[in-house]
Amino acid sequence: MLLSFDVVNGRGLVAVVAVIGMLAVVPVVNAEPIRGAGSTFAAPIIQQWSSDYQESRTDGGDFTSLEWRVDYEPIGSLAGVMRLDQPEMDFAATDTPLASEDLKKRNLAQFPVVMGGIVVTTIIAGVRPGQLRLSGPVLADIYLGKITRWSDPALKAINPDISLPDANIAVLHREDGSGSTAAFTSFLSKMSSQWKDQVGSGALVKWPNGRGEKGTGGLANIAAATDNSITYLEYGQAIRLGMSYACLQNQSGAFIKPDVKSFQAGLANIAWDPANAFQADTTNLAGADAYSIAVVTYAIIPIKIGRDRVDRVLDLFRLALSEGAGKATALGYISVSADLAAKIEAYWANKLSASANN
Repeated sequence: MLLSFDVVNGRGLVAVVAVIGMLAVVPVVNAEPIRGAGSTFAAPIIQQWSSDYQESRTDGGDFTSLEWRVDYEPIGSLAGVMRLDQPEMDFAATDTPLASEDLKKRNLAQFPVVMGGIVVTTIIAGVRPGQLRLSGPVLADIYLGKITRWSDPALKAINPDISLPDANIAVLHREDGSGSTAAFTSFLSKMSSQWKDQVGSGALVKWPNGRGEKGTGGLANIAAATDNSITYLEYGQAIRLGMSYACLQNQSGAFIKPDVKSFQAGLANIAWDPANAFQADTTNLAGADAYSIAVVTYAIIPIKIGRDRVDRVLDLFRLALSEGAGKATALGYISVSADLAAKIEAYWANKLSASANN
């Protein structure tokens, strides 16, 4: 549209410019993106869902709004939860659920959004994906520094059919607060009393051995570039990078290959309780075909941010749970089941809709 006016009238020109400026500013004065931070494990699928959310709200049109954008920062589960104290944060994503007491004290809501598994990856010449076998006690001894070479008799005993090199094991781990670390160390604590007593479990532990790296991406990159290395990574990431992984011995004594089916076999036995904010123990999972270490990523929302902001976060995750399963599977995750999604919707209605109004 063209506007014509008398340029001699300077005051008229200033007024028109001012009006145009106001019109350009008004639509975005109160517009803010949905802001989240936390899990690096779930970062790929959250970023995919964020893109899908913006596309869905645009609905094929040319107009877009800052309110339809999601700014998600993958800084680790522990750091993400800590960020919730900042007033601009709308949600955190964590692979380590908060206890009910903490949620109540901080006025937070918590629910699962996606699942997956932690796999042990190795770079050993001549050893193919799924060929190496590891038991929990042997894995704990590697990370304790008691087993230092791939030719150790304990490794040869459970791997009689493959040739392991007489080389030092390069032990790698996360050095920042991580839900993946919490799951991995929880498993080691159940497999080794020495690990439990000396190191314990948590998102951040004092490692007795090995080299640390920040972020799951950083850990993956250094692992892929280090011969004779061992570490733990999110399953989808390991597959996308073409990294070799080990079969892990489960409760039944079987050495199980990590894949979506074996993760589901273990997760299927979990009883999800909304009254307990859906908390679940996902390590050393039971089941003849179950892989031992699964991970659940939870969204945590500060109720105090108000109804409008809470509803926007729920809008994002409602779309993710209802239409995002295919994208999750493609990236190596396990989507929330229809039954669990229904429980989550009921939890939102009971916990969030009423509370957010207060």
